[in-house]
Amino acid sequence: MKRNACRFTYTETLAVAAAVVLAFFVLASATSSLAASPGPGMAAAGKASKTERVEVRIKELHAKLKITPAQEGQWDNVTKVMRDNAMTMETLIKARSEGAGTKNAVDDLKSYSAIAEAHADGLKKFIPAFEPLYASMSESQKKDADTLFHRQRRGKAKAKAKAKAEMKTKAETKAVTEGK
Repeated sequence: MKRNACRFTYTETLAVAAAVVLAFFVLASATSSLAASPGPGMAAAGKASKTERVEVRIKELHAKLKITPAQEGQWDNVTKVMRDNAMTMETLIKARSEGAGTKNAVDDLKSYSAIAEAHADGLKKFIPAFEPLYASMSESQKKDADTLFHRQRRGKAKAKAKAKAEMKTKAETKAVTEGK
């Protein structure tokens, strides 16, 4: 009997991928502006809370999307969702990290599942808030939004892979130094 390596359906996989995009979008620091000026800004962004980083992202997007006074009401709806999502994620991530040393594998998976579900829920809230804003945008603004969202997915995937590799290296180093 042939066994599938993946138990997720296409829809579930798509939802998780979309949730990851939202998480990176909402929770990420202003990568492009920080990359342009590495140094102290990079260290500060790494230590900032999720809610602090989303504030930086909101300001960056407002400027790059050239939000007009007529679009401010719709923009406010978008930023409210971004802030709410960031607070939810910060709470879940904090709870997960605080219990990291005491959780068994099942508890760890459950906490990760709660974070993944929050990503998906956040995206479900974000899209309806963003759609009217996007619809009201000029062609130039839409092009900028399309570019920002597309670049965001690419850049964040690379950053996540790099961070994951660094964490693995640190864990392996720690295991070797502790003699495990």
